[in-house]
Amino acid sequence: MPIENIATSIVLVRTQKVLLDADLAALYGVTTKRLNEQVRRNPGRFPPDFMFQLTHQEIASVRSQNATFEKARSRQRKHRPHVFTEHGAIMAATVLNSPQAVEMTVYVVRAFLKLREILESNAELARRLEEIESRLTRKLESHDQAIAGILKMLRELVQNPPPRSIGFTANID
Repeated sequence: MPIENIATSIVLVRTQKVLLDADLAALYGVTTKRLNEQVRRNPGRFPPDFMFQLTHQEIASVRSQNATFEKARSRQRKHRPHVFTEHGAIMAATVLNSPQAVEMTVYVVRAFLKLREILESNAELARRLEEIESRLTRKLESHDQAIAGILKMLRELVQNPPPRSIGFTANID
């Protein structure tokens, strides 16, 4: 299973990278109903930082992030979908205890790690870009001050031109 396929299923909700219950169930080779059933039977294993249920606004947001989240699929559901963080996905594999779930856990973890690396590299890139922007801003401010000084001197010369003498003058000392 290519990690990229799993990584495309990971969406950002409440500033956390999560997998939808239907996507996680498909990866683990079980139905969404079975996954959610096992989660309900083991509530102590799924604290809010491992798994949570989406609000209606979040469902709309997930739809815009995830092309596989179809309106038709969500209309067939009686309940709002659950989403699982990286730790919740691992915990779901332990409660399902199927060979495919255990095998796919490795790929899920690798997909989350790959996304984390991408986000860190983007954060470093953003930091460097901000640093370059601040340096350019400082240089532009100093250039603006120099140009303003030149313009001020030119205005003074235009308003008060220096006296010019006509003809040849010789300095005799």
